[in-house]
Amino acid sequence: MIQDITSRLYSHIPQERLYHYTSFTGFLGIVKSRTLWASDIRYMNDSAELKHAADLIRTEINSRIAAGHAKPDLLNQFLDWVTHRITNGHMLFASSFRSNGNLLSQWRGYSRLGKGVSLGFDPDYILRCAAQQSFQIGKCIYSCKKQARLISQVIDAIETLAEGHDPDRDKQGKGTDHSYHSIFQLIESDLLRIAAILKHPSFREEEEWRIVSPVITDYVKAPVLFREGASMLVPYIEFNLLAQKGCPIGLEHIFLGPTPNITISMNSLTMCLSKNGIRPEKGISYCQIPFRAR
Repeated sequence: MIQDITSRLYSHIPQERLYHYTSFTGFLGIVKSRTLWASDIRYMNDSAELKHAADLIRTEINSRIAAGHAKPDLLNQFLDWVTHRITNGHMLFASSFRSNGNLLSQWRGYSRLGKGVSLGFDPDYILRCAAQQSFQIGKCIYSCKKQARLISQVIDAIETLAEGHDPDRDKQGKGTDHSYHSIFQLIESDLLRIAAILKHPSFREEEEWRIVSPVITDYVKAPVLFREGASMLVPYIEFNLLAQKGCPIGLEHIFLGPTPNITISMNSLTMCLSKNGIRPEKGISYCQIPFRAR
């Protein structure tokens, strides 16, 4: 049941160009390595969406218990389990794209001091790269009603699984409390994928798409790397941008972010692309947003 939900969520096909915002440092890394960094979703810039998903689950569970749910212990256990697994569970990695490559909110986040670009990729090219690496692509959901309906379906799936479950098999310790943890584990991967594209409505203007990795259960054996974040080390994996060996990177267009040095910045960006054999079909555009040095 929950697998059907996930399949529907990741069935949308992007038709518009997909823009990836990054700093100059990030841009140089992408050009050199032909990869994007897909970060653990717990460590992404707006990682509060995992907490957002947990809050949605809490609201739905509290509502059902208040209405006299027949198995409040099941729901409370699920809420406790979700709260714990948000920070200690399986790993899921994602990289973000936007339908709009020229958003002021994104320039503020990615081009501080006039150092940023948004890279516009052919959506079919990104889909081919994703398929080769078993990544999925999903369109983020911002609607409160849609999010609430999805979470309700998740809880329905838990209740359905619990109907055929003998909790005595999952007894913990010497107490008499029954545990449903084994059925929660059955849905963990799908729950992570759902949570990865539920975003707070305040981010609606971003129109974000995400490429999402397979779920990683053993980070020691997986190709997990680490980079320096603002206040911690951030786990990430590499997303290969070469859909086919020897084929050019599918970069169609670039926006240069706000900068006080438009002409020479455009010039050096063009030289860097040419030096690395990259020629965006639609060229480079300046964002036209006034820059103010601070």
